[in-house]
Amino acid sequence: MKDRPIRLGVSGAGWIGSGFVTQVERMPGMEVVALADSSIDRACQVFQDLGYDQSAIAVVETRHGAMEAIEKGKKVVTESLSLLSEIDWVDVVVDATSSPFSGATVAYYGIRNGKIVVLVNIEADATVGRALRRLAEKEGVLYTVSSGDEPGCLMELFQFVQALRFEPIVLGKGKNNPFDPHATPDTVREHALKQKKDPFQVASYVDGTKTMFEMCCCANATGFVPATRGMFGPRAELDTVSQVFALQEDGGLTPFPGIVDFVQSQSMAGGVFVVVRVDHERIWEDLEYLKVGKGKYFTFFRPYHLWFLEAPLSVLRACRYREPTLVPLDRPVAEVIAVAKKDLRVGEVLDDFGGFTFYGVLDRADVAHSLRALPAGIAPGAKVKRDLKKDSVITWDDVELEETLLLRLRLMQDEKDWGGDSS
Repeated sequence: MKDRPIRLGVSGAGWIGSGFVTQVERMPGMEVVALADSSIDRACQVFQDLGYDQSAIAVVETRHGAMEAIEKGKKVVTESLSLLSEIDWVDVVVDATSSPFSGATVAYYGIRNGKIVVLVNIEADATVGRALRRLAEKEGVLYTVSSGDEPGCLMELFQFVQALRFEPIVLGKGKNNPFDPHATPDTVREHALKQKKDPFQVASYVDGTKTMFEMCCCANATGFVPATRGMFGPRAELDTVSQVFALQEDGGLTPFPGIVDFVQSQSMAGGVFVVVRVDHERIWEDLEYLKVGKGKYFTFFRPYHLWFLEAPLSVLRACRYREPTLVPLDRPVAEVIAVAKKDLRVGEVLDDFGGFTFYGVLDRADVAHSLRALPAGIAPGAKVKRDLKKDSVITWDDVELEETLLLRLRLMQDEKDWGGDSS
């Protein structure tokens, strides 16, 4: 692999996946040889937009067909998520979607086939990341979540302040959308279409589900926890966030060191931050001189995250140095639970993130377990079997779930985490 480009098999040809593939094509030392998506036309269009003629793209269904096409220098397009990892030419499989089912499937078959697995999909990791990490360790395969999304960027910032021996108090992100847990595709449609984005996707940002998944992924990789269900989510700007998130004993919100949270902010939107406490007066003075802040609380802030554009760096790190960017710890500390977005009736089917039926809320894992709360990552497609009130927590007992690989991985994970009594 050192003497040739790193070869990637990627799933997802939507906004995330097409952006990732486009960025990889601009970087020396790696190339996408196969792209999987439920829409063959959409996947072909990704390569065509990069300048490949239709004759240079092969639509395949089998390993043999994929191998033959790649040997001829063609780009492979397929509907099969599992096929990506069956191709000998592929070194790394990458899921670049927000679907836990897609991420879990690509990762599972990648691990089984000995491929390095990189997820540009924090929803999958927040749902079944520990199961995937354990399988990868058993098979001697590297599994990692990518940088670029907030959890990976926060992990890098967290490691930075730890290396400098500053005490991290809060890990957080600046929310760059309005916050309305009852937002639906209808309420955001006009804005979403102006931005050429899917209304469901935009609604998942506005209703907070995306933020909850991001901070859950971060929590389970660091051991930091939400201080309260849904987190505080205060309004704060860069010049006030250190004081807002100071410990309660010093006049701030934070009840104890080691929480995850977010801020609603103009100056911090799109960025990630770590609030630290410094216990040495000389270091205070130096940090103040360097204009980091004032007092014993300081905020280290990265003003952007580049999501799928930055993710290829995690592929490079995994392949060249065998280093993961982010992996979950062995025990969970946080969970994104499903909450009814409206009154739900028997027979209704829960739709996708950002839809009309549920939103995700972050809580402590032990609390979620005690409530038998349904993980939001496996909620889409669940059938309601008893009436539920708006804003009530949806439990395992409230729904019927279809047997899927994602569900099997989740039950296997719960068996290891809690003894298997969630379903």
